[in-house]
Amino acid sequence: MRPIGSFIAQRIPPRIKPTVRRIYHLPEDILGFLLGRRDPLTPPKGRIFFGGGPYNEIGEEFLRHFVELGDLRPDERVLDLGCGIGRMAVPLTRYLGEEGSYEGFDVFPKGISWCQENITPRYPNFRFRVADIHNKEYNPGGKFAASEYELPYDDASFDFVFLTSVFTHLLPDEVDNYLSQIRRVLAPGGRCLASFFLLNEESLGLLRSGSSTIDFKHDFGEYRTKSASTPEAAVAYPEDFIRSLYTEHGLMIDDPIRYGSWPGREDFLSYQDIVIALKRETP
Repeated sequence: MRPIGSFIAQRIPPRIKPTVRRIYHLPEDILGFLLGRRDPLTPPKGRIFFGGGPYNEIGEEFLRHFVELGDLRPDERVLDLGCGIGRMAVPLTRYLGEEGSYEGFDVFPKGISWCQENITPRYPNFRFRVADIHNKEYNPGGKFAASEYELPYDDASFDFVFLTSVFTHLLPDEVDNYLSQIRRVLAPGGRCLASFFLLNEESLGLLRSGSSTIDFKHDFGEYRTKSASTPEAAVAYPEDFIRSLYTEHGLMIDDPIRYGSWPGREDFLSYQDIVIALKRETP
């Protein structure tokens, strides 16, 4: 059974979620400020508009994945697609050296503003920018279609690209375009770490048993969603479909895929399924 708070949160319209969150956490944030308890590189809870789970713990978890699974080195050029309010950037400030660099990219201006005001002044090799991309869940007024958007970075300009809980909010044409753009901006031998909700024999069986944290009851053939009215709220894809897209775009999956706990698995690495891929020399 899902917690009541989670049940209610899922029914709050996306446009007012940030306001509701700020009001809810306001007393705690004020108290933390007055008592001097807040780390300057940890945003107030009321500013963490999107992304579930504890801010610092999840950032530290994924730093381990970047290093242990993605072979990230301190001197590499990193692109964070969907950086939010710096959850992954903050732990990376302690790992990337002066020779390395980080670019953060997100559709939510308030998250980018916080990062520009709090991270970049301390770490000038960490830069952030807003992308005005339309997403029904996170940026309903966005100007550009994700299915056609070209990343504002040069070809072969990154060694490591990662997307945490981004493909879980994109529809098929958008995933297809993002993979094409990722291959373009990756340098030869570059790696990509991305998280998904993948549908395969095991996860489908767990869905049918009712053990999954998300039911994905709306079946659109190439994908499933938890919401018919706002599909981008959570999207699951057949694993074979994702594998074929990676192959089509010259990205070689480094098996095994690290499956997550989301459908009710007892043996897992993280919450979502983690896919590591390498850029092939030719698509």
